[in-house]
Amino acid sequence: MLVYMVRRLLWLPVLLLLVGLITFALGLYGPGDPVQVMLGPRANPEAVARVRHELGLDRPFFVQYADYIWKALRGDLGESLKYRGQPVGRLIASRLWVSVQLNAVALALGVALGIPLGMIAALRRNTWLDYLTISGVVAGISLPTFVIAPIIMWFLAFRFRLLPTGGWDGIFSQRIIMPVIVLSTGSIAVFARQTRANVLEVMGQDYVRTAWAKGLRERMVIFRHVLRNALIPIFTILGLMMGSLVTGTFVTETIFGIPGLGRLGVESFFSRDYPVIIALTLLVASSYTLANLLVDVGYWFLDPRIRYE
Repeated sequence: MLVYMVRRLLWLPVLLLLVGLITFALGLYGPGDPVQVMLGPRANPEAVARVRHELGLDRPFFVQYADYIWKALRGDLGESLKYRGQPVGRLIASRLWVSVQLNAVALALGVALGIPLGMIAALRRNTWLDYLTISGVVAGISLPTFVIAPIIMWFLAFRFRLLPTGGWDGIFSQRIIMPVIVLSTGSIAVFARQTRANVLEVMGQDYVRTAWAKGLRERMVIFRHVLRNALIPIFTILGLMMGSLVTGTFVTETIFGIPGLGRLGVESFFSRDYPVIIALTLLVASSYTLANLLVDVGYWFLDPRIRYE
């Protein structure tokens, strides 16, 4: 296991170099001129050329990329083109913790509600509880965030005036309730659907029927034989969702005015702030790579039969 983990971690720098190369190329040769966006459409061509030279954007591509990688290895991710004078690393760090808190609470709620709902639906198959859960799952997966968010905001903030409309005061504030409801709706539906399907599949296995035939108590059969084996595929989904903790949520953070990485990403895309975009892309690639590694390690604990060479 240790050799496997080391080998996977050694591939991480190679992956980041490839992701950084592709993102850097798209930023340099993609549509839109960041200098033109920064100075305005009526800027003097001489001023545009001067700023481009000051930023080093008129140098050859591989010279710019090598310089960026060398600075990144020393912790310098460049300076934001939109927020002049703000280092990209400091800008991301100030918003990273906000997105992590928001996504962690939403993910925890999704796990806490989705897995029990899926278990109940599977154990009460073809009853009204099962049909109600399936209907909720279909609705939760089908409705996009930009539809759910305005509906919840209208009911809880404008119609009944129970919660503030937006902003951010931390995870212990009322302002987090509506964003968490919006974000957790999809994860609850995904966990409930996957849990129900996995539990029904496992309950049809021979070893489960043998456990029932031995006269074991229902609780022991469900938790020791059924749920433990049904959680292995669910752990894959959980690991991938854990990788999204640092990515931010573009739509939700923008609608509710949350100063997280998602909102920073939207602002950077529209302003062609390529230093921020590249740094966010590398951060997302790193988080998902480490999340996949965590999933592989978790498999080893959930099922001792799994071995990695």
